[in-house]
Amino acid sequence: MDHVDHPKSSKEAYAIQHEIAALCGQATRGFKVGSTSMEAQRLLGTDEPGSALLLAPYVYESPARIVIEPAHTPAVEGEFAFKLGRDLPPRAAPYASDEIADAVVAVAGAIEVVGTRFSGGLAGKGRLLVTADCGANIAFVGGPWRYDVGSLDLKTHPVTMTVNGVLRAMGTGARALGDPMNVLLWLANQQSADGRGLKSGEIVSTGTCTGLDPVMRGDRVQADFGDLGSVEISFA
Repeated sequence: MDHVDHPKSSKEAYAIQHEIAALCGQATRGFKVGSTSMEAQRLLGTDEPGSALLLAPYVYESPARIVIEPAHTPAVEGEFAFKLGRDLPPRAAPYASDEIADAVVAVAGAIEVVGTRFSGGLAGKGRLLVTADCGANIAFVGGPWRYDVGSLDLKTHPVTMTVNGVLRAMGTGARALGDPMNVLLWLANQQSADGRGLKSGEIVSTGTCTGLDPVMRGDRVQADFGDLGSVEISFA
């Protein structure tokens, strides 16, 4: 798509995204949060995160085999994901960090496959257009869940990304708003203000810790999260 009327506000962008999800008629598994690193914000030309619904057909467990379309300029990101063990319903008062931490029942390494339905790739699209484009999400692939969340320091936890056996990128959880838990806090308060909240059993992917690595059909990628295990994808 080359000629589009851009969303004029965040409210309009999210309304477009939610209408697309409703038209798909698929169950919601949780959320992805994007532009949580300085690099991602510079790429999109924004200074804030954005969220998008994760729909069931596009949520996979590792190892996964995924079909990609080159026109979407697909890329992979290594990130941390949380699973909620209780509801965080909408309310007037903002949520605090300790309430968010108490709601998390498990953590996992994950790969988000991103790409845009608009021509020209992600660069310069802006936060509103990417939000309307379902957060540029193509797929989410989760690794094994760890339930001893309190024993992990995700801020310093390393992750590396390899494509076809070649190291492409590395980083830590601190790349996502300083701590992946900060991302979950941001999302909980965003969804509370929106009147939805977050629900027990939902998963939340918290944004790239490895940057954005382009992939093509035939590629095999692996994100290594150390003692959290690894996540693998082969692209059809």
